[in-house]
Formats: sequence, structure tokens, C-alpha cells
Amino acid sequence: MKTLAARHPWVRAGSIERIEGEPTDGGEVDLYSHKGRFIGRGLYNGRSRLRVRLYRWDAPAALDQAFWEERIARAVRLRKMIGYDDPHGAARVVYSEGDGLSGLIVDRYRDYLVVQVTGLGIAQRIDTFLDILERQFSPKGILLRTEPSIAKAEGLHIESGTVRGKAPEGPILIEENGVTFGVDLVGGHKTGFYLDQRENRAAAARYMKKRRVLDVFCYTGGFAVTAARLGGAREVLGIDGAADALLLAKLNARQNAVSQVRFEQGDAFKTLESLASTGERFDAVILDPPKFARSRKQLREALKAYHWLNRLGVSVLEPGGVLVTCSCSGSVTQEDFIKMLYGVA
Repeated sequence: MKTLAARHPWVRAGSIERIEGEPTDGGEVDLYSHKGRFIGRGLYNGRSRLRVRLYRWDAPAALDQAFWEERIARAVRLRKMIGYDDPHGAARVVYSEGDGLSGLIVDRYRDYLVVQVTGLGIAQRIDTFLDILERQFSPKGILLRTEPSIAKAEGLHIESGTVRGKAPEGPILIEENGVTFGVDLVGGHKTGFYLDQRENRAAAARYMKKRRVLDVFCYTGGFAVTAARLGGAREVLGIDGAADALLLAKLNARQNAVSQVRFEQGDAFKTLESLASTGERFDAVILDPPKFARSRKQLREALKAYHWLNRLGVSVLEPGGVLVTCSCSGSVTQEDFIKMLYGVA
């Protein structure tokens, strides 16, 4: 109940004492406390461990088109207020729970939108959301992306692909913090680029001046190219296992005229072990791995993997060097992650 009191939108199956009536999957339901106090209105999913996603807390009023339209408009106004409306740039214009729209992510890449759906109720209303987004942005195209694991857990039956307008032909160029990136909206990871790391890329660059930098799990070179172009790193080596991502990473380096950046394909752990064994050392190491834990059941093994990865990262770090380390595993809390790091150094 503490999370609900703080207006966290997730209601897990184990938190529900009883259900009155027969709610349909994706249908609207009202949540009440054991004392009969109204808590919120949301969308039900009997197939998911997240049994209800809440959207309204003020009154048991309808979750209709007008409600969704205002919620998205509010998210868009916030982006404009903080300067995330550069027509040549990219931004996460709807960030699921952060914008009161649990289950919906919308990324804008110049004149294109990429929508990621993670909730059944949202998926059932996808045409409503697409109509709203078209009115808000007038995009050249809208692409829909889903993750198989999430689709299975939520019972989603929607296909990834272009759902409105046309997809771009090849990578689209965006500007971020004065750096140019090519983004593959059709075949890239997630929605094409990790826009949620935008501020972190700029923050990390402030510590890279004249440093020799290693970027592990570099994907298409977001941290690596920013470290060189924005941060003034003297040398950058990016490592990733995906050949297609590295092709785009090399293009991004050329686009930004940073000849001091190079990329190599390889397994992250094995490459770090090899670099350590040959005595290679770097002034800064960036670790931005994929999700190691999809649930709390995987937490222990995930923390072992994070610990080993960071131990390897530190092993190739010069004394006084900078370690930039990330986790995108929602099941790993900040406290978990920091506690793990205590045992690394």
C-alpha cells in the first residue's frame, strides 16, 4: 500500500484482496482500499502479474480519448519547457510511468515517431494513441516496436512495423548535444537509440578531456563519439558484439570527424579479460550493458554479472581514472547497485 499511497501505478496480483464483478482484460477498473476508500482507476490485465495499471487518482472518471489526449499534451508541453523540441534532434516525448502513461513509450526522431507498447490496455487502444500522436506531431511516419518477452508476459498481440505514414529509407540523422548520430529506426535496438541516456552521455563527456577511453557495450557509439566530439577524449575504443551496430557506430564517428575513435567487435567480458591480461590501461572506462535481470528472481545472478563486469572494468583502469557504469535492470535498485560497487574496488 505504500507504493500506492505514493501513486505508483502498478498493482500486482498479490496486492489484490478480492475482485468484484468480472473485469475484462484491458478494461477499466476502480481500485479501493480494504476500508472502501477510492485509490485510483486503471486498466486490468488478468494475464499479467501487473494486474492493474493505474492512470487516474482524482476520481473514478472515464479513461476516454479526452483523458489520453490531455495526458500526452502535458508530456509534450514538459519537453518543450526543458528544450527537448529541437526539430533536428530526438527526444523521449512520452516516458511511460514518468508521464502517467504506464505501458506507453514514444520517442521522436526528427519527423518520425517510434512507439513502444508494454501494456495490454494500451495496446488495445493503440489506434486512439496513434491518432493523438498524429495530431500532436504531424510525423512523416510512426513505427511500432514491441519486445517479445514483454509481449508474452502481457499477452500482447501486436506486430512491430510501420503503422502510419512511411518509414525512413536507411538511418536517420539526429543532433544530440551538438553531436550527430545515425539511427536505425527499423532494425535498431529498442526504439533505435537509447534516448534515456542523453543526459548521461553529456555528463560523462565532461570527464573525458585528453583521456584514453574504453566504451564497452558501445552499441552505435553514443558514449564513445560524445566522449571524443563533446568531451575532447584523445583516444576512444568502443567494444560491442553486434556487427550491424558497429557499422553504424563507425558511420557516426565519420559523421563527427573524430578519427581518434575506433571500434572492435567482441564479447565484452572476454575482451576486458584480454585487455587486462595484455596490460592495456585506460584513463576512463564506460560500461553500459544490456539488462541482466528481468525480475527479482534473477537478481542474485544479475548482481554477480554486474560485479564481475565492473571488476574487469576497474582492472583496466589507470589509478585516478574515471569509471562510468550503468544498469538498465529495473529489478536492480540503486541501493543494490551501489552495494555491489562497494565490493568492486
